[in-house]
This record gives sequence, structure tokens and C-alpha cells, in this order.
Amino acid sequence: MRHVPPDPPEFEDAVETAEERLRRENEELRRQLVEHQQPAHPLPGAKPLWRPSAITITAIVLAVTAAVVVAFFAGYLPIQKRNVTLNSEAHEQEQALPRVEVVQVARSTGKSELLLPGNIQAVTEAPILARADGYIKRRLVDIGDRVKAGQILAEIEAPELDHQVRQAQANLQQAQAALTEALANRVQGKANADLARITAQRWSSLVNKGAVSKQENDQYQAQFQAQTANLEALEQAVSAARSNVAAADANLARLNEIQSYRVVKAPFDGVVTLRNVDVGALVNAGNTLLYRIAQTNVLRTFVNVPQTNADSIQSGQTAQLTVSNRPGRRFTGTVTRAADALDPNSRTMLVEVQVPNSDGALLPGMYAQVDLSSPRVNAPLLLPSDCLIVRAEGTQVALVRSDHVVHFQKIQVGRDYGDRLEVLNGLEPGDMVVANPSDVVREGLQVEPVPTRQR
Repeated sequence: MRHVPPDPPEFEDAVETAEERLRRENEELRRQLVEHQQPAHPLPGAKPLWRPSAITITAIVLAVTAAVVVAFFAGYLPIQKRNVTLNSEAHEQEQALPRVEVVQVARSTGKSELLLPGNIQAVTEAPILARADGYIKRRLVDIGDRVKAGQILAEIEAPELDHQVRQAQANLQQAQAALTEALANRVQGKANADLARITAQRWSSLVNKGAVSKQENDQYQAQFQAQTANLEALEQAVSAARSNVAAADANLARLNEIQSYRVVKAPFDGVVTLRNVDVGALVNAGNTLLYRIAQTNVLRTFVNVPQTNADSIQSGQTAQLTVSNRPGRRFTGTVTRAADALDPNSRTMLVEVQVPNSDGALLPGMYAQVDLSSPRVNAPLLLPSDCLIVRAEGTQVALVRSDHVVHFQKIQVGRDYGDRLEVLNGLEPGDMVVANPSDVVREGLQVEPVPTRQR
């Protein structure tokens, strides 16, 4: 039998106070009635006092009693009814199961959401350096100008180079004259060698017949050998002269080519992003930066993809780019290449995305958001992050089974999306998990699951 709590003390004080007040009023009425019933000795000439009749006294007593009864029931009955209601509700709450909000585990979408920051750069960008020493004679383009391949950008005035060219031409002429002289000497030497050879042959035949002495024959044989050696020396002189001519010609060609660099031309179609000189500036070959040209009809964006998503990036994959200064517009690009290696410092893989930019809406150096979302076959399970219970035993969730009994289940967490988490194992699609479990939720507790509201 359940114990019914007593009436509140305030109600008891109120009832006792009303009863005492009515009791005092009844005693006062009785005293006054007794005083009126006692015989009085009126003074001579005084008027007789009024005395109520028995009916009047009875009516007064009944009225007072009725007022007391009405006041008692008007205060006691509502309080008694409220206490009965409170006791009934408390009994129902004790008998009812605790209600908990649950979330149904489901798989994420079949599309892998991957949004990463990227840096936009030109596909081709080259610094234009001076290849000739001199002064800027003319400057024909400036930053922001679009140029075509072979277009003249500037002209360099180089008087020292002109002198070097004229000197090289003179050296070439000298080398050619030396070659002509060597060729003539070779012809003369060849003629002398032929004459010495014929003479030596004749004297050799005369010696065999005994017509001349052997000493004279030896003298002519020696002259033939000397002319033959002289001819070989002349041949070497001709070769040296030809080498000198080739060297002088090459030097002249080099200077002529350098002289052609006095006219600075664009190597490819693009836009001038930097101008570093003006008319009259002194430039040095290979050191002075004149311009910087970038090819912007196609841009490339470099993105660092985390290790967890590196396997999902494929060449030819479509990517979507957005930039802050072009709200509402999306630029479509293509993954052209990936590093196929992770940076050991950041554990990310460098990926290049090329984006057509025919209208020039994108500029090199921009910061962009790159959407590399791709379809996936085995979508992971998603769970609200407030369902986790982190304890010494590991990461757990309060799983509500089919019999409405709570069981703490260990899980393995994957990627963290902030308000949601990927669950790699420990749960199945359709499982019911307690949302934001409190200390009331414990192992083996039977509960009444209530689907949580969509958040």
C-alpha cells in the first residue's frame, strides 16, 4: 500500500485558524445570549432593553455553522483533489519507462564530398631576360597587355656589339685569306713533290745502268722525301686555315645571333604580368629581368588532398572551382595529374586541376575552393557527433535493441565532419542509437525510444 502524503502544513494552519475564529464567535454569541437572559433591574423611568427571541438566536447559530462548513469545504476539497492528482501522476511516472530520444543509423550519400582550398597559377609562365648588353631603345608593351608569339616587346641598343660584329667579320676575312694562301702553297708544294718524285725515279734507273754515281742518286732521293714532307706540312696548314675560317665564321654567327636578341620577342601567346625596365635602362645579358609573361587561356590549380582521400583522386576526374569574387559562378576543370606521393610534413598529395579560362574570368594567384566530390561504391555510416560516449574502454554509443534495452556498443570512428562522424565498424544500417545520452542511460536499462526531431 502506497503512503499518501499528509496535507500541506499551510492548509492545516488555514483550517485551524478558521475553526478557532468561528469557535470564538460562537462563544461570544452564547455569552451575549446569557447576558440578555439574566433578569435586569431597570432603573426607574428607564426603557426596557431589547432581547432577541429564540428563533432569532437559532437562525444566527445556524448561519454561523453553515458559514463554517462552507469555508471548510471550500478550502479543503480543492487541496485534497490536487494531492490525489499529484499522487496519481507520481505513481504513473514511477511505473512508466524512461523516454529517450534515438537516432537511426544510415549511410551517407553515394557521393564523396571533398572541398579543399587551391591556388590558381598559369599553365605556362616565363621570365623574359636580356640576352644582349646595352640600353633599352624602345619599349612596346606594358603590364596587362596581351601578346602573341613572336611579337616584339622591346629593342636594345648595343653599340659595343656592333663593333664586335665588325671585328668578327674582319677576322673571318683574314682567316679566309690565310686559307687561300695555304691552298696556293699546297699546290706549289704538290708540284715540287711531283718533280722531285720524277727526278728521283730517273736517277734511280740511271744508277741501275751505271750511268751516274750512287751519291748523286741518293741526293735526289733525299730531295724527293723532303718535298713529300713539305707537302704534308702544307696539307696541315690548309686544314688549320680552314679551322680558323670555321672558327671566325662561328664567332660571327654567334655575334649575329646575339645581335638578333637586341629585338626582344614574346615566346608564346599570353599576358604581360610584369614590366621591370623602361627606356634608357642599362641591361646585362642573362641578368636583367625585362618582362614576365603568363599564358592564361588555361589555368592550373594546385590542391593538397589529405591522405584519407588520396585513393579517390583519378586523372580525368571532373572538379568544380569557386572564387569569392565571382559569387554564384562555378568553373569546371579536370584533374590532369597527381604527385602519387604524400608530403611527409602535411601527409597530403599534390594534385593539379586544369581549368579553361577563355574569357579571362580567373587570374593567376587567385585563391579558390575546389570541389573534388566523386561517387563511391561503399558509402560509410553517418552518426551525429553528440551520440558518442568517450570512456576509458574506448569510443562507444548507447545502442537500443529491438527489446528496448540499452547496450553500450564500441565503434570505430572515421572522418569527422563536425556535427557528424563516419562510423567504420560496430554498427549496422537501421540501428537505433541514443541521442545525447545522459547519466540516466546505463547498460541493460529498458527504455521507451522516441525518434528525435530532424536537426
